[in-house]
Amino acid sequence: MRSNIRKYYFIIAFFISLLITFFTKQQLAVAVWNNFYSFFLTMIKFIPAVFILIGLFDVWVDKKTIKKHLGNNSSPLAYIWIIMLAATTVGGLYVAFPVAAALAKKGARPRIIFSYLGLAAVCRIPMTLFEATYLGYTFTALRWLISIPLIIGSSICLEKLLKKTNFKTELSGP
Repeated sequence: MRSNIRKYYFIIAFFISLLITFFTKQQLAVAVWNNFYSFFLTMIKFIPAVFILIGLFDVWVDKKTIKKHLGNNSSPLAYIWIIMLAATTVGGLYVAFPVAAALAKKGARPRIIFSYLGLAAVCRIPMTLFEATYLGYTFTALRWLISIPLIIGSSICLEKLLKKTNFKTELSGP
């Protein structure tokens, strides 16, 4: 029991301090609570659908297909596939991390997974349309032309670094 309290010390401390400041009518506490509550409701509405879609992806998409197109022997065309997957990701990192875990479980190469995570933050269609509307198509195109090669390059470097250190994850397998 004592180790569980230590494990969740910061969460418990957060809520205790929030309660103290909330009951003393501190404006900051009210703002923090309102933001927390708003994000919590968003997560409760959004996450079940995400997990259902990830479950369907896990069942419907064959491991051989992922290994062929996104695995260690994949061609540079894998980056086109991953850009298209990242562009259709709706919901930001709430969705991107579970998809990345599913890709890793199915045998996708680490550089592809890292690229997906970066590209999901940059290339989402709804965000791109919103950005192009307000900042212009030239800005959006330049941002893509600069961001995509940098994300892919850093993903390749990160994979090489992890291989050099013999990094393994639970999803890597034996």
